[in-house]
Amino acid sequence: MAAVRQQQLSLLPLLLLFFFLHLFPHLSLSESEADALIKFKNSLTQSNALSSWVPNSSPCKSRWVGVMCFDGTISGLHLTSMGLAGKIDIDALLDIRGLRTISFMNNNFTGQMPQFNKLGALKSLLLSGNGFTGEIPKDFFSNLNSLKKVWLNDNKFTGNIPESLGKLTLLIELHLENNQFTGPIPELKKTIKSLDVSNNKLEGQIPVSLSNYNSSTFSGNDGLCGKPLDKACDNALSTTTPDDNSAVDTNVDDGGKSSSTSGVVIGVVIAVVVLSMVFMFVGKRRRSREREFSQLSKDYVDEQVVEVHDIPSSNSNRSSRSNSQPTRKNSESRKGSHHSKNGMTDLIIVNDEKGTFGLPDLMKAAAEVLGNGGLGSAYKAVMSNGLSVVVKRMREMNKLARDGFDTEMRRFGRIRHKNILTPLAYHYRREEKLLVSEYIPKGSLLYVLHGDRGASHADLKWPIRLTIIQGIANGMSFLQAEFESYDLPHGNLKSSNVLLDQNYEPLLSDYAFQPLMHDNNAEQTMFAYKTPDYTQYHQVSPKTDVYCLGIIILEILTGKFPSQYLSNGKGGIDVVEWVLSATQENRERELLDPEIAAVSTDASVNQMLQLLEIGAACSVSNPQHRPDMKEAIRRIGQVQA
Repeated sequence: MAAVRQQQLSLLPLLLLFFFLHLFPHLSLSESEADALIKFKNSLTQSNALSSWVPNSSPCKSRWVGVMCFDGTISGLHLTSMGLAGKIDIDALLDIRGLRTISFMNNNFTGQMPQFNKLGALKSLLLSGNGFTGEIPKDFFSNLNSLKKVWLNDNKFTGNIPESLGKLTLLIELHLENNQFTGPIPELKKTIKSLDVSNNKLEGQIPVSLSNYNSSTFSGNDGLCGKPLDKACDNALSTTTPDDNSAVDTNVDDGGKSSSTSGVVIGVVIAVVVLSMVFMFVGKRRRSREREFSQLSKDYVDEQVVEVHDIPSSNSNRSSRSNSQPTRKNSESRKGSHHSKNGMTDLIIVNDEKGTFGLPDLMKAAAEVLGNGGLGSAYKAVMSNGLSVVVKRMREMNKLARDGFDTEMRRFGRIRHKNILTPLAYHYRREEKLLVSEYIPKGSLLYVLHGDRGASHADLKWPIRLTIIQGIANGMSFLQAEFESYDLPHGNLKSSNVLLDQNYEPLLSDYAFQPLMHDNNAEQTMFAYKTPDYTQYHQVSPKTDVYCLGIIILEILTGKFPSQYLSNGKGGIDVVEWVLSATQENRERELLDPEIAAVSTDASVNQMLQLLEIGAACSVSNPQHRPDMKEAIRRIGQVQA
């Protein structure tokens, strides 16, 4: 009997181990996933950026760089711009069962396409900006039915575009630009929202199902014809004689081989005249603007007005010279200003709905300084054609090289949503960038709520405020879908980045900038890194945007300036703590801005209280206790005016 008892006791540890592994399967899974990532790391030849990946630690709890987790399970690898190279060990990644997103953008990987098709549950495959070569098998994507986003642009892929891409029913983004793909474009699903196959060697007729896309989607492929290109699929087109083209087409760029001498001379003369005008007017314009901006500084809220600066003519002159001989990729893929063909500027138009313009147009424009925010100084410029734009000088966006930055800007330029401000153009320099967007006269929500107690604020009755909240929610819903693979689909959501048009319809600006910035710059400039998500938990996620949405809702309802926006914590009101305290004491009505509550019906007050509850739920400190963005937007939509 004693022997039997002894045997039972010896089996007890094994039984307990079996019990815990079944009760808490993630414990054993976490260890195997960590081993898998170490194996993957060891297959790389340049992995210094992955120094936080060390054995005997948890990828999620220890926050390994680039490892994205959900509920303790690895869901994504975002290893962008880390200088990685070597062989990608797909077999190691197979052991990470929850892996849904892979972003190896802007690294140094080369060779044939790795066998990512073994990872059948992938939703996003982002490989832009590497050196991958060779053909991709036509059936490569047949087993990747969950894919929503495929970015293969800026590599050296050859051969035909894989036909299996056309069978992906969930695909919404496909970027193949700046490769060497040949042959025809296969039939693709109409559900693709973001498509770019420009600057390849594609031939044949563009499928009719793709005729509604912008012509820039297919530019740089001389062999393509059909809509939306202005080149009909007719053999007669190729028989045009030189005499038929005797009137020179100034839009043709053949690398300068066919440019006339007179064109070069004219370009040089214009450049000299423009630069002369800039130097002549700099002093005069600066003196007159300083008087204009002194009054503006009295009215501006939350932003420190800076000394007036012209857009530096010396810098733009250097940029002009450095781009006087554009590469084939730059000259074909970038839609620039009036003078970009002559290399005079490199202001790149990404959205031509307001026309085209160049740096000389901005330098000659009547301009004034608006202020200096966290991301850089902002200028208003009124050009000779009457178009008013805002030019932002961004000094912190140095993470991506020119081609990667161009890809992101063109993606922004394709956005069409009534609650999103789409940029018009950009200018690239390594030390700083210029971003140009349409000027919105009414200004920011921050200014209308807190900086002007005149007519604008008086107009903010409850129906208008409800419209603003719901418009912000609609814009965030779009950004969450459009930038689903990003850690921060917005990342800088606050009232100063919500602009109001003439009808008080909100327009979100300064969104999706995190991938453009190094981590230390993002930490210093973006509001997401001032939230409890980062200050307490040292991480950011899409739920960080939910917190920011909650702050704006409370700001609109209370009319108070949130102290959360201020780095030093001095000034404003801690709206989260204030709302929490009042709610615990059943004093919710006291929180509402008297200017709307005093003149509203009981039904309207009930709507305010509903949104107050939503805003409080969105802004709790612990991200796990917040609703996700979809749930928050659903609840906001249920509040009817």
